[in-house]
Amino acid sequence: MTGANRGIGAAIAQGLAERGMTVIVGARDAASGEQTAQRLGGRAVPLDVTDDGSVRDAVAHVEQWYGRLDVLVNNAGISGGGVGQLAGDVDLAVMRTVFDTNLFGVVRLTEAFLPLLRRADDARVINVSSGTGSLTWQSDPGHAFASTGVALAYPASKAALNMLTVLYAKALAADGIAVNAVAPGATATDFTAALGLSLERTAEQGAAIAVHLATVPDSPTGAFLQDDGPVPW
Repeated sequence: MTGANRGIGAAIAQGLAERGMTVIVGARDAASGEQTAQRLGGRAVPLDVTDDGSVRDAVAHVEQWYGRLDVLVNNAGISGGGVGQLAGDVDLAVMRTVFDTNLFGVVRLTEAFLPLLRRADDARVINVSSGTGSLTWQSDPGHAFASTGVALAYPASKAALNMLTVLYAKALAADGIAVNAVAPGATATDFTAALGLSLERTAEQGAAIAVHLATVPDSPTGAFLQDDGPVPW
């Protein structure tokens, strides 16, 4: 899984390891990834989802070690920070950087790992999205999002990721590969702390829905889910 060395990613990795799965920790910070993998009894690969060569190397390692991939968790994501994302003052370089990780990185990883996913029985792809990517919630004047600041890149990238999830679910149905998106909710991680948010929800709570989808016997496909059920598109 990507971005698995800290925050929600590390919590997902821990939840999967506790359920007996062999976890492969993908992280840009190779040393941090190794530490997390050792703690969980798994393996680590240096992985930058924006770099084709890094992705190819990660696939080669997984193929050499296991010959297949049962679950791909696309968790790596960035907010883009608070500069260059406001209407009237948009920096396209910021937008491109966010989309390169949050959307194109998912395409890059999914395409690269498809041959190994197709070798597995009951393979799954889980895309870590966000409730901010819900068009329904963002356009509802009664929702909490109506009174929050509007940073363009991150929510737009997650809305695009939701559509990508639906399209991959349709395309891979014949292969028996389930593809879903999850909304972990706003949790207390380095990611949210950098945005100035003080939250009580833990990374482990945010990880629960992804862990569930990775391990439940009969997975849905083409869904956008949070703890208590579907998130409106």
